[in-house]
Amino acid sequence: MGPRGRSGPARHRVPLAQRIPREGIDPIPWARLVHSAHPGPVPGHPGNSPRSKAVGISVGIDLGTSNSVVATVWDGQAVVLADAEGRSVHPSVVAFGYGNSVVVGAPARQQLAYAPDNTIFSAKRLIGRRFGSEEVDRIRRSVSWGVAEGPRGDARVRVQGKVYAVQEISAHVLSHMKTIAEQATGQTVDGAVITVPAYFNDQQRQATRDAADIAGLKCLRIINEPTAAALAYGYGQGHRQHIAVYDLGGGTFDISILRLDDELFEVVSTAGDTFLGGDDFDIVICDHLLAEFKAQTGIDATENRAARAKLLDASERTKRALSKVPAVAVKVPGLARDESGNAVGLSTTLDHNIIQRLAMPLVQRTFSVVDEALAQANLTAHQVDAVLLVGGMTRFPLIRQAVNHYFGKDPLDHLNPDQVVAQGAAIQAWNLTSFTDAPDAVLLDVTPQTLGVRTVGGFVEPVVERNTPIPTSLTKVFHTAQDLQNEVRIQVFQGESRMAADNELLGEFVLSGLRAAPRGEVKVDVTFALDADGIVTVQATDRETGRAVDMTIEASSNLTHEEVEEMRFDEIGF
Repeated sequence: MGPRGRSGPARHRVPLAQRIPREGIDPIPWARLVHSAHPGPVPGHPGNSPRSKAVGISVGIDLGTSNSVVATVWDGQAVVLADAEGRSVHPSVVAFGYGNSVVVGAPARQQLAYAPDNTIFSAKRLIGRRFGSEEVDRIRRSVSWGVAEGPRGDARVRVQGKVYAVQEISAHVLSHMKTIAEQATGQTVDGAVITVPAYFNDQQRQATRDAADIAGLKCLRIINEPTAAALAYGYGQGHRQHIAVYDLGGGTFDISILRLDDELFEVVSTAGDTFLGGDDFDIVICDHLLAEFKAQTGIDATENRAARAKLLDASERTKRALSKVPAVAVKVPGLARDESGNAVGLSTTLDHNIIQRLAMPLVQRTFSVVDEALAQANLTAHQVDAVLLVGGMTRFPLIRQAVNHYFGKDPLDHLNPDQVVAQGAAIQAWNLTSFTDAPDAVLLDVTPQTLGVRTVGGFVEPVVERNTPIPTSLTKVFHTAQDLQNEVRIQVFQGESRMAADNELLGEFVLSGLRAAPRGEVKVDVTFALDADGIVTVQATDRETGRAVDMTIEASSNLTHEEVEEMRFDEIGF
C-alpha cells in the first residue's frame, strides 16, 4: 500500500468515452480512498457529502485465500476502497469470540497468535472439497483450527464446538468487503463481480456463489482471477498482443495466456494448481523454523497447534520482509515449555539463500504448469509479448527473477499485484451494470478442465474439452450398453484422466422410461451447457421420444437451497 495523503487514488483509468455519467452519482468521501504514490486527481472533493444510499454501486471483489480486496469504478476510474483505518488489503481471516461474536479482517488476524483454535484462515482451500480428499488431509495438518466432515461428505470448519460450512466463512469475508465499500462510498452495494482461481472446478464456483447468497450479496458474475487482471491491464489501452498472467496467490497458482485485440480479451489457454500458493511457502518456512527450534531446545513442537500458529504467522511476516531486505531476524517467544516449566522461544535469522533453498521446489512447480498452458496455446515463452504478475507472492525477488529467466523479459510492474484483480473485477461489474452507448469489453474465457460422462468400464468420454471458450453448449450421442435397458444414469466428471476414478465427480442423474431394446439401439443425446460463470447444466434427451431430463450440476457435497437460505438469515440478521 502506498503512502497516504493527497497523492491520488490507486486506480485504473477507463477510457473517456466510457466514463460513468455524472448524473445520479456523488463523489466518494475523499478520506476513504486508497492512495498511491503516483500524483493524480482525486475523484470528487473533500467535504462533499454523499447522496442518499438509494443510489447503489456495483463492485469487484477479489476473494482471496490470504487476503481480499474490493474496488469500484468511480468517475471513470477503477478505485480500490479502503476501510476507516486506510487498509486496502484485508486478511481473509474470521475469528470467533465469546457470545457468538465474529471479527473479520485485520483485527481477526491479530487474534491468531493468542486464540489459534478460534481463528479461521485459508478457509478458501477447503471450499468445494470432500472431507476424505488428500488435499483436505494436508490442510488439517497445517492449520490450527478444526476440520470436520459435513452431512454429505463435504469438508467443514469446526470452531468452539460448532461446525460451519466453508461457504459461511467466506460469506463473512464477502460481507466485510461489502461493508467496507458501503462505508467508503456512502452508498449501497447492489451487486458484485467475484473472482475465483481460473482452475476452480464447478463445485468450487457454485460454492462461491452460495457464499455470496449467504452474505446477502448479489453476484453479478464469477470471473477468473487472471482474466480480471488482464482486463485491468488492457482495458482501453488498444493492446494487440499475447500476454501471460502469472497469478501466484495465497492458496492457488494460475497461469492464463490471453490474446488482446482492442477491447477483446480472449483466453487462449489456462492451467493451474489449486493447492500451490503463498500458504505453501509459509508452510515450508514454518517447517524449517520448527526444525531450528528443535535443534536449539530439543523440543519437538510439530504437533503443538499454538506453537505452529505462531510460527506460521512469523513465517508469513518474514516472507513479506524478505521481499524488501536481504535478511531478517526471527524471534518468536513462548513457543513451548522446557522440562523445568520455563517458557522457551526461537531466535534465528533467515536470508535469501535459505528461502531460495526452501522455496525453489515450489517455484519449479509453477513453471511446470506454465509449460502446460503454453503447450495448450501453441506458443513458446518468447512468443508472449508481456507478462503480468498477480498476487502478493510475486513481489518476492525469487519469483520475479524466475519469471524473467523463463520468459526472457522483465514482467510488468506498473500495476499493484495485490489490487489488480479487484480492479479488473470492478471494471467488469461496471460493464455489466452501466448504461452507456460505449462498447463494452468482450471477455472470452474458457473452461479450465475437461467435462465428460462416465461410460462402460469406468472410462470418461469427454464432451467439453479443456480450454473450450465459454459460454458454450455441446452435445454428444451415447447409446444403451445392455439389452432391455430402460434407464441410463448420467455421471458427470471433471478432469483430464480417461479413468473416472481419477477425476472429480460433479453430480449424477437418471433418464428413465427408455424403450426396452437390444443394446446400442436406443440413443441418448447428452448436452453440456456452460454459462459465463463456468457453471454447468447437463441435459439428457431420449432421441426416440424427445423426453429430456436436465439439471444444474450440484455436487452432493454442496449446500442445498434451503441451507443457503437458513445461513443467509443468520448472516444478515433476519
